[in-house]
Amino acid sequence: MKTGMNRLVGSHDLVWLVLDSLRFDVADQEMRSGNTPHLAELFPDGWEKRHSPASFTYPAHQAFFAGFLPTPADPAADHERLFAVHFAGSKSTGPGTCCLKGPDIVSGLALRGYHTLCIGGVGFFNGRTALSRVLPGYFIESHWNSGLGVTCRTSAKNQFALAAKRLGEIPKDTRVFLFINLSAIHHPNHHHLHGHHEDNLETHAAALRHVDGCLPILLSALRERAPAHLLAFSDHGTLYGEDGFTGHRVGHPDVYTVPFASRILQPSSTK
Repeated sequence: MKTGMNRLVGSHDLVWLVLDSLRFDVADQEMRSGNTPHLAELFPDGWEKRHSPASFTYPAHQAFFAGFLPTPADPAADHERLFAVHFAGSKSTGPGTCCLKGPDIVSGLALRGYHTLCIGGVGFFNGRTALSRVLPGYFIESHWNSGLGVTCRTSAKNQFALAAKRLGEIPKDTRVFLFINLSAIHHPNHHHLHGHHEDNLETHAAALRHVDGCLPILLSALRERAPAHLLAFSDHGTLYGEDGFTGHRVGHPDVYTVPFASRILQPSSTK
């Protein structure tokens, strides 16, 4: 059932989990096989197949922060957007769309009283160059260190633990927009499967299982606060030799086809 964001913004924490590089086919197969039990419990209807607005992290996130989240792969599905910023001629906004002031979703939510919090992951969030300061620069508060990045085998655990720590420190009557760019699935991911020295679909799936195993750290912290609207999705997929391509930033179906799911979490006291 589609959730009208207008009735949630202001009363609910908002959480976006972007599983960087996660392919739809791998996410779907792992859930159907029972290998991601926490995600399966969180999203009992499974992953929805969607199309990303871009083929790699930077432009995809620029689109997300402008309100253009992955689009339903079914042309007959409801394409009304959850969030938008005001501009003339938008045909994908509707009665349920939360239309925000400002140039982007993040600053628009800040204007509505949200504390905007970024837990960075891949290099575009590391703050080491002018380019890698753009995306985290949208937020009131942002974090990155090597333990949150792509080369750390425990990155998801570290990212969720940091998010949980900050959620516990921010007053419960302050609404939070929490954005986490999960780095575990992005290459290199072979360190998530013992004995593998190159990335492939098996190590991609193992990295997703690592994320799933760490997810309760975050969920427990969220349930100690207000109700939360949670979105989990990917910015793009990645290739392991399909049609001769490796990586992403190419117009391939396995790059543009991504998983998407949503859920409203209630505080523990009201479960």
